[in-house]
Amino acid sequence: MRYRHLGASGLEVSEIGIGTNNFGARLDAKKSETVVHAALDQGINLFDTANIYTHGESEEHLGKALKGRRDEAIIATKFGMLWAEGPHGKGGSRKHIMDSLEGSLKRLGTDYIDLYQIHRQDLSTPIEETMRALDDAVRSGKVRYIGCSNYDGWRLADAMWTSEHYGLARFVSAQPEYSMLVRDIEKEVLPACAHYGLGILPYFPLAHGFLTGKYRRGEPVPEGTRLALTPGAQGRRLTDKNFDVLEGLEAFVGKNNKTLVELAFAWLLGHKEVSSVIAGASNAEQVKQNAGAAEWQLSASDMAELATILDS
Repeated sequence: MRYRHLGASGLEVSEIGIGTNNFGARLDAKKSETVVHAALDQGINLFDTANIYTHGESEEHLGKALKGRRDEAIIATKFGMLWAEGPHGKGGSRKHIMDSLEGSLKRLGTDYIDLYQIHRQDLSTPIEETMRALDDAVRSGKVRYIGCSNYDGWRLADAMWTSEHYGLARFVSAQPEYSMLVRDIEKEVLPACAHYGLGILPYFPLAHGFLTGKYRRGEPVPEGTRLALTPGAQGRRLTDKNFDVLEGLEAFVGKNNKTLVELAFAWLLGHKEVSSVIAGASNAEQVKQNAGAAEWQLSASDMAELATILDS
């Protein structure tokens, strides 16, 4: 496993990370532990969770699985989505941040979080309040680095300027949706991350599994697959345009004797702004496959050829 610095920070993360939103949902505590230990054994050190994943169960499963191996892991968790009804049940206010932080620390069974991320932008709270609260969390030692997720480019720039102007802890990472099929961040977010030195942690790298090649044009969605379990995503994934792109990508991997999964990860890692690719796994074998997929390094000519396919 290779490692990259998380943006301009000194924190080193594995090129493949483990997304844990299925912990507590599709995976019980024992199966979650199997995935975590398999990942650590493969050299994967980044585990991404959030307080809202199964309303805290994901964090609990991750914390239990890391007992005795905490020092091998980089724990990244998130706050800001709806946790509870009523005032301060979500967002980036000082109260919600501090309450959420204490809850996550307890569920994870740790006294510090490596990367604490705001799950989405909160336009109703002044960005200075959010950044000052996160700065206090870092100064207290309960948080080591901070990041953001699902931020627009302008809001990311505003947060970075606020930190620089007031001498506060800065975001070191941004976590957006990014894949060969969803490239919206290339317009503003990716250039902003490059300018400010933020490491990108893409989620949905396989576009809900579409980039595995399991889905065929005009055929029913296979039972038990990611899209079968998330029917709301089928409309934006199973389009003729996406199938056209998929067929071009299948031809590319065919002549290179690789798989679509290997290509999906290699293409993301072909962008220097990407620090680690967040990928879910349900068993030890999937963990090994994901770890192995990071070994393919695309050349400049490969990236150029793929750009032609993706832009067609």
